[in-house]
Amino acid sequence: MDYEDRLDRALAETPDIEGDASRFQLPDPEVRQEGNVTVFENFQDVVDRFDREPDHVKRHLQNEVGTSASIDERGRLRLTGEFGAERIRSALESYAEAYVLCPECGLPDTRLERERGAYVRQCSACGARSATGE
Repeated sequence: MDYEDRLDRALAETPDIEGDASRFQLPDPEVRQEGNVTVFENFQDVVDRFDREPDHVKRHLQNEVGTSASIDERGRLRLTGEFGAERIRSALESYAEAYVLCPECGLPDTRLERERGAYVRQCSACGARSATGE
């Protein structure tokens, strides 16, 4: 097999990286106050968009806003305290940066893997592997 054949084969097996990080749109958090609890109504939609475990996202949001939280039977996140949509959005953007978007190509085509007790992001688009902050 000569160089051109190997190059053609390598290019055919390389995943296409189409688009950019702008195709990843974070939904606006729908929050409402219920007494001293903030109810994040579309939490499950956000988790689905991230393609991550709800408990992992919940733990990050708890740490970012400094409170306790629980996921109710309808998939909503209930945060103790009063937090506006902008504060929740900021925490979600922080999560996306730390656990979803690839630091090399900027695409959201990643998955979290557990290695030696730590999370590692594996990018399906470019193949990069990077440790996360946890």
